[in-house]
Amino acid sequence: MWHYAGRDIFCSSYLSTYVERDIRDLSGAVDSLKFFRFITAVAARASQLVNYKAIADDADIDQVTCKNWLNILETLGIVFLLHPYANNVLKRTIKTPKLYFIDTGLVTYLTRWSSPEVAESGAMSGALLENFTVSEIMKSYQNAGREPYLHYYRDRDAKEIDIIMEGDGKLYPLEIKKTATPDKRLIRTFSVIDKAPLERGTGAVLCMADKLSAFDREHLIVPVWMI
Repeated sequence: MWHYAGRDIFCSSYLSTYVERDIRDLSGAVDSLKFFRFITAVAARASQLVNYKAIADDADIDQVTCKNWLNILETLGIVFLLHPYANNVLKRTIKTPKLYFIDTGLVTYLTRWSSPEVAESGAMSGALLENFTVSEIMKSYQNAGREPYLHYYRDRDAKEIDIIMEGDGKLYPLEIKKTATPDKRLIRTFSVIDKAPLERGTGAVLCMADKLSAFDREHLIVPVWMI
């Protein structure tokens, strides 16, 4: 867990020394104030569908600049986009990617959460937990030198699965929930991918539970601290 005084010093220096410099190297002159507004607007939308217009409006930049800067943040490994799972059978899926930061501590700095306790009880607590969980899974693949075949699912009927892990010819659905006692109804949505050509593997709810357990043989309850 971040020590928040040290976090503020590190993140401030990181943004001004490295990120802004790299942005200038890759895109030319940068208005520092607008760039800070931009990356703050991006952080405020962590774990959400990418909305270029909303980010651009908050940062007082045009959408072309917004897309360019977001692409640069992705190139620099600061953010990544989680793309939706889709195939010819699942035709009603949303096409827009979701946005995550590699470092959740940077999100809390940019969105001005002053301590872990305040962040945990604040309006972004669910989004921060989701960002942390997805980024840790992503990094576990990268650290092992493996390609992370990760997606999410959302369709026009508002059915959603936070993460779908693909591997060995199977799809493994994961739900992220800020609760210590998840309800079994959370796994109902997993059945939507039964129409996919790949077999559905073991699913799980990643949550604030103290220990590993299960709803049944095919659906685990996994504490976030274990990932």
